Amino acid sequence: MSTSTIIVLAVIVVVVLWAITVYNGLVSMRQRVNEAFADIDVQLRQRHDLIPNLVETVKGYAAHERGTLDEVVKARNAAVSAQGPAQQAAAENMLSGALRQLFALSEAYPNLKANENFQQLQAELTDLENKIAASRRFFNNAVQEYNAGIQRFPAALFAASFGFAQKDYFDLGADRQAETAAPAVKF
Repeated sequence: MSTSTIIVLAVIVVVVLWAITVYNGLVSMRQRVNEAFADIDVQLRQRHDLIPNLVETVKGYAAHERGTLDEVVKARNAAVSAQGPAQQAAAENMLSGALRQLFALSEAYPNLKANENFQQLQAELTDLENKIAASRRFFNNAVQEYNAGIQRFPAALFAASFGFAQKDYFDLGADRQAETAAPAVKF
């Protein structure tokens, strides 16, 4: 074999090894995004399972607050049926708002607020909310790394042809102000 043939083969081998490395890196990043979303999904399911218990506890003390309780149930059902990060984020924001109103309602009922079961459920929900927030941050970081990875040269040259598409963030979007606003309590 001639020297030029060996050099061409060496360049081809290096390019193929490089392409394999880039491809495997993109696959790893995509898997990290999928894992992060699955973590959010698990915690959201725990939250969804906890809410009916919370609503039942409140029903005994605030039966005439049917509208608030119905809103929580309706928001929970919408969140359970949501698909994909964008739709799920919107549904979860609606549920968070309904829960804030429910907890604001508890301020008006001292017996409910003092109820041990309600306190335990509220503490569990608060803990889950903190875990969900941490999972959202992890997910959004993984999405940012993945999206940047498929846009960087030279991976951008073939990422789309191998099925690597941009992922959506789990973002509060326009509801960010509503998420941090104090709930309104009407009697």
